[in-house]
Amino acid sequence: MEIDSPVYRLSFELHGHEDDVRGICICGEFGFATSSRDRTVRFWGLDQQSNNKHKYSSSKILLGHSSFVGPLAWIPPNEQFLEGGIVSGGMDTFVIVWDLKRGESAQTLRGHQLQVTGIALDGDDIVSSTIRRWRKGQCVEFWEAHKSAIQAVLKLPSGELVTGSSDTTLKLWRGKTCLQTFAGHTDTVRGLAVMPGLGILSASHDGSIRLWAVSGEALMEMVGHSSIVYSVDSHISGLIVSGSEDCSAKIWKDGVCIQSIEHPGCIWDVKFLDNGDIITACSDGVVRIWTAHSDRVADPVELESFLSHLSQYKHSRKRVGGLKLEDLPGLDALKIPGTSDGQTKVVREGDNGVAYAWNMNEQKWDKIGEVVDGPDDGMKRPVLDGIEYDYVFDVDIGDGEPIRKLPYNKSDNPYSTADKWLLKENLPLSYRQQIVEFILQNSGQRNFTFDSSFRDPYTGSSATARPTFKHIPKKGMLVFDTAQFDGILKKIAEFNGFLCSDLEKKDLAMLELDTSRLVAMVKILKDTSHYHSSTFADVDIILLLKLLKTWPVSMIFPIIDILRIVILHPEGATKLVKYMEVENDVLIEMIKKVTAAPILPANLLTSIRAVSNLFKNSCFHLWLLKHRSEILDAFSSCYSSSNKNVQLAYSTLVLNYAVLLIERKDEEGQSQVLSAALEVAEEENIDSDSKFRALVAIGSLMLDGLVKKIALDFDVENIARVAKASKENKIAEVGADIQLLTKQT
Repeated sequence: MEIDSPVYRLSFELHGHEDDVRGICICGEFGFATSSRDRTVRFWGLDQQSNNKHKYSSSKILLGHSSFVGPLAWIPPNEQFLEGGIVSGGMDTFVIVWDLKRGESAQTLRGHQLQVTGIALDGDDIVSSTIRRWRKGQCVEFWEAHKSAIQAVLKLPSGELVTGSSDTTLKLWRGKTCLQTFAGHTDTVRGLAVMPGLGILSASHDGSIRLWAVSGEALMEMVGHSSIVYSVDSHISGLIVSGSEDCSAKIWKDGVCIQSIEHPGCIWDVKFLDNGDIITACSDGVVRIWTAHSDRVADPVELESFLSHLSQYKHSRKRVGGLKLEDLPGLDALKIPGTSDGQTKVVREGDNGVAYAWNMNEQKWDKIGEVVDGPDDGMKRPVLDGIEYDYVFDVDIGDGEPIRKLPYNKSDNPYSTADKWLLKENLPLSYRQQIVEFILQNSGQRNFTFDSSFRDPYTGSSATARPTFKHIPKKGMLVFDTAQFDGILKKIAEFNGFLCSDLEKKDLAMLELDTSRLVAMVKILKDTSHYHSSTFADVDIILLLKLLKTWPVSMIFPIIDILRIVILHPEGATKLVKYMEVENDVLIEMIKKVTAAPILPANLLTSIRAVSNLFKNSCFHLWLLKHRSEILDAFSSCYSSSNKNVQLAYSTLVLNYAVLLIERKDEEGQSQVLSAALEVAEEENIDSDSKFRALVAIGSLMLDGLVKKIALDFDVENIARVAKASKENKIAEVGADIQLLTKQT
């Protein structure tokens, strides 16, 4: 790439993952793979139907991990894997080998006791964190390579392996022999990459990137990120790219940051393509490709859409006096009288934080003025290990112990901060309350009221900090956005053939023109990156609804499946709303059809998924509120279905309704949804993901909704206790969230 000072701009976005994108793996000239917290691996190949020869689309979704997926490695095509393979490691402790041609798991390697954090290929062997060497599906070697957990594994072109660890070091290995230890980072080594012709790159929690000679000498240190650096990669051009928790990907040349690309979320991984383009994996669930070539830059509408999304995200993170703007109470907080003359309170008014003081004589809040400065109040913020904080305190433990550094942000929960710090410093947890008092005293928060209802879950004492929850409240809607379009069209063609050959039903069959319209619609739906600009003709939507109404009930599930994706298309959704209630309400008719005996699981699954997708677009919200009782009643028995996919679809529907009804402050609706969620949570033969979503709905309704007392009356404490004892981490975590809520007055 002959560019002296490249300026990278967005090329295109790839949507599909439902949660954080955690890892990226370049698969030669065939494409690349990504892993996600949504438990899937996706393979993205060049889009053969696009005029843009550099555009990618998702061609394979690999399902098999039971928890979030992290590191990936590429197996080039060989006799066993004709189209190549992918190796993935997950939180579930499994290493899975995938056959890309079949889109299925070829092997599952079991033996790790903890999360798999690093994977590399060494010839035909797979090397994974700890270190374990796998050959033909069997673990043939195992050795403890570091004193702490290994976070990354790298194979060098020369054949040696490099490991990066939480013990702050890198180690160079030939077989089981450690040739070199690289010391210099002051915190966990999280990412590794080869720098062609020079050595090894490392990314660290200390906020820096380092370049090392294989001999162990530190050649260069790159400092510029303001938080943990998770990943690093290099290009033959000499450029380096890094991804960080500070929501930026930084591009480096000769040790100097030449560009910082902001993202609407944490950057978990970054990789260069051979052509110099950069791929980023973001916590907002989007894969993005960035280019320095003007002919590959996204069109102005796409660029504007991204900038708008980025602006909204930055607004949501805006801080006022050290607190997130969105965490400040609204004007309703001023309805609560103060407790002492001069007591101050900061509330959210539009895009600003405004301070008020309590006037005891007049019994009212007097406006002081807008809080205009952030947590640094215009001054440089203290830095510890390369990370900026609101405060870095010196803590004297006494007894001749050295002074310890304690970092803290005003928006943090002081109890959580104290716990983490005591564990990090290997100090007794009995110091906990003393450390919390120290933090509050020295950060000037003694008189600041967060949430008077919170009681410390360890001691029962009141605290001035609001408790933090792992999984609640749920924000945003969940959707089902993947589809096997070729299979859908094949099934529709098959059913249409049956109708053509049946003299009594021949008039229901589609004409050739109608079939062509469906194929054209599917082509539009496949092209997710142009949803903002693609359109449907009115006759397209009319055709779809006509088939939904007239085709035999046993044949409508592939039609519903197309409808499910049309709902997610902005222009498709607008046109669908327009025709939904012409004559009879076609969607309510559909729900009645698919839930009438005899029930077909395929009809049930596709219809619940379609209704769940309606929540994504606000133009359907009034319809969903109007028909809430009919919809929930019609699908109410689905939680006890033997079909796990139906269970998950139903629990998603319940969770989406919870989010919507909390926003609308609809107590009656919340009560019905709470009842439905409790039924799912208490069901013994329920899929763990379905139970998790039901529990999140319960917790969200208790925290932000109006039905906490009803939940307590329904013995939610017992449900929380059972969930907390689950072997499934996420169920145990949300169980703990709900249990904490039950203890609040």
